[in-house]
Amino acid sequence: MVELPESRLPDAPSDKEIKKALADEARAMEQYLSASGAYNIAMCIEGRQLTSRELSERLTSLGTAGHSTVNFIIGSSFGIDEGIKQRADLRLSMSKLTFPHQLARIMLLEQIYRAFQIGRGTKYHK
Repeated sequence: MVELPESRLPDAPSDKEIKKALADEARAMEQYLSASGAYNIAMCIEGRQLTSRELSERLTSLGTAGHSTVNFIIGSSFGIDEGIKQRADLRLSMSKLTFPHQLARIMLLEQIYRAFQIGRGTKYHK
């Protein structure tokens, strides 16, 4: 897991300041997104919602399709740069609700663990 520093902004940033911060964050992500064999998943509210079983099936199929790395991209409080979303192989949403960054990360980690447990055939997910 790699956590990149969030761009710090004033309390009431302008649209220009927000766009610049998102672009700076996108540049910091570049080396991970462009890695050979990487499959990039942008976590965003407008993404597809999958069940835990569907996520498990997707992650299992990625390994057999030759992807050696899966990048789950959780944006800052202002989201993810649109260019990153467009480059993503999948846009995934946990919910139409908005969650704090740290809570979203914990929820995502639990779902990844659950997906691998489903793939192994354990009863964890029930």
